[in-house]
Amino acid sequence: MFKLFAALIYVVIAVIFCLPYHLYLWILSKTNRYKSWQKCWKFVQSFFKGLLNMAGTEIEIKGLENLSKVPSDKGILFLGNHRSYFDIIILQAISDRPLGFIAKKEFKKVPLFSWWVADLGSLFLDRKDIREGLKTINQGTEYMKQGLSLGLFPEGTRNHGKELLPFKTGGYRMAEKSQSPMVLCALTGFDNILENNKPLGLKKCKVTVEFSEPFYPHEMDAAERKQFYSSIPDKIRTMLDSEK
Repeated sequence: MFKLFAALIYVVIAVIFCLPYHLYLWILSKTNRYKSWQKCWKFVQSFFKGLLNMAGTEIEIKGLENLSKVPSDKGILFLGNHRSYFDIIILQAISDRPLGFIAKKEFKKVPLFSWWVADLGSLFLDRKDIREGLKTINQGTEYMKQGLSLGLFPEGTRNHGKELLPFKTGGYRMAEKSQSPMVLCALTGFDNILENNKPLGLKKCKVTVEFSEPFYPHEMDAAERKQFYSSIPDKIRTMLDSEK
């Protein structure tokens, strides 16, 4: 419980006292959006590493060399299973390039925190409004064309079960239309940090992240691309099974 309380204090203090930097990033984004994303990513990455140290989280990374196959200024669409609030924190902490996320629209209502989420290039998706959802996907496509990577959890919500939830595929077109690669992520043990320990708080534990090789949907013909999209849940499931 003490770890959780200390972590919450750490987050609140950082978010409030770093507001001047948020203003700087907002001004910078008006002239150089990619540089603004890059500076925010480095800043937030340092903050998240500190938070993970407080939690005592040990991270095993597999397939990190697959990311180096993609130029660092090229956007990647990361697709992963969704286990925990720490999914985004850990992926940000180990990313080798600026990384935003497709987040639920509800996060946009969180005071101050949502500003930093947006500074990273993250977008807020309304899954109930098809028209607004399409606008978000199109905006994500434009961001990826500019070199930003985006993280997407196709299950749509955190899932603590043994089986993956059905994948929502609408966001896949961001990689296809921006001619960017997809990298699949298998996240194992992430909910052991917090969700499986309520109400005791943060627990020291080891988690595993595995990155697949990059896939390029825009280089596939229509039939091959459809088959690949259908195979994504099985590919991630196979990666998860290899960690057991």
